[in-house]
Amino acid sequence: MPDPIVIAQRGPYIVDVGPGMVYWCRCGRSKTQPYCDGSHTGTDFSPLEVTFAERKQVAFCGCKHTKTPPFCDGTHSRLPLIEKGESRER
Repeated sequence: MPDPIVIAQRGPYIVDVGPGMVYWCRCGRSKTQPYCDGSHTGTDFSPLEVTFAERKQVAFCGCKHTKTPPFCDGTHSRLPLIEKGESRER
């Protein structure tokens, strides 16, 4: 059975990024959302490396269920209601 995704936030993280590389948290366990802090260690997850050529504002997915990782696609509005931080099977 795969490790469950933890919904870190029901909505996007709007942040300024770049230029440069960031690691987006895919598992939802990181304490430095939306970025990876290594909390996925021991799970099936790994962070997603994302490079930005210039400074810009982006909407990183907070629910970790987006179909367009790492960016929010509105999937959070279609997820069943569960408590913040509760896990959900992928």
